[in-house]
Amino acid sequence: MSYQWKVDARELFGERYAQMVNTGLPVGDVDAVRAAITDMWTEGPGGWGQEWSRLGSRYAAAGSHQLAALAYGWAKFPTLADEFKRAALARQLEQYQLAAPGFGVEFRREVLALPYRGGTTAVPVHLLAPFDLPADRPVVIASGGVDTWKMDVHTLLEVLATQLRVRVLAFDIAGTGESQVPMSPDGGAQIVSGLIAHARTLGNGVVGHLGISMGGYFSARSGLAGEVDAAVVLGGPAEYAFTRGGSLRFGMDGIVGNAIGFDHQPTPEELSAKFAAFSLRPLLDRDTNAPMLIVNGADDVHVPQEDTLVFQGRRDTDVQLVADTGHCAVSKFPVVIPAILDWFGRALDNATAKAKP
Repeated sequence: MSYQWKVDARELFGERYAQMVNTGLPVGDVDAVRAAITDMWTEGPGGWGQEWSRLGSRYAAAGSHQLAALAYGWAKFPTLADEFKRAALARQLEQYQLAAPGFGVEFRREVLALPYRGGTTAVPVHLLAPFDLPADRPVVIASGGVDTWKMDVHTLLEVLATQLRVRVLAFDIAGTGESQVPMSPDGGAQIVSGLIAHARTLGNGVVGHLGISMGGYFSARSGLAGEVDAAVVLGGPAEYAFTRGGSLRFGMDGIVGNAIGFDHQPTPEELSAKFAAFSLRPLLDRDTNAPMLIVNGADDVHVPQEDTLVFQGRRDTDVQLVADTGHCAVSKFPVVIPAILDWFGRALDNATAKAKP
């Protein structure tokens, strides 16, 4: 199920431009695509997918497969609402795999059959690890959010693997990317539980969870429930984003509506009814959490400050609301990412020491 909706491509460029260029695409190429695009859904010249795919095709022909994967990643953005977007995702995966021999880490792709509502669902995952990683190291499961998926955050995942010296298991949260099922709090959490169980078999048994944006919602769940040994929540919603009925900006209403599984533009009331079940209040009222790090920008237009500050005062929980930056503190990554790596490294080392007989 999927649908198109009214979204202003110019607004998306205004919000996402820094992300586009900071992931490695040349500024001149991004500017040229920005100037050419006139509409989100047109499949001919001027269409978002068409112009980004044209850039991806040019990179692919030149053998620049990592750049091609990034460009096709923007071609399928913000969600797989039509066949053109789904074809762009397929081309992104093709180029990403062609780029893999040049990664700075060992790479392997697997498709897991994980428990889901009485049956199983196929979950493609990417495993990244330093080439000389010992077998007795922790595993970190990691995902992006509702519109930025596992291949789109490759650079960050590679840094995570090499700097922490861990194996990273990257996946798309339910309702996004290569997921075969819609996003829901219980179904999505069940898939995460299956990934955690699998990850415990891949290293020394210690598992951390990094979630970015809506992925942070699921790392908050696994951390609060004590399912993992350490959890990092980067820009994740927790409670207020789901219960206050605020407006969803920059096309986020359609992005989330598609992820949840609507086949039409939902009304605010329909979205609110679905959102209510996502609140983490029942888990916030418990004292079962693993060590957690909660980080977001103070100026986030998508996730209210309260969803970060609600974690203050909890046992084994560090909270960082970063000033003068927005969603996921992206513009402050040069400071934020080293801080996350430092915290994560210490938390995983502590968990490893406790796990030793």
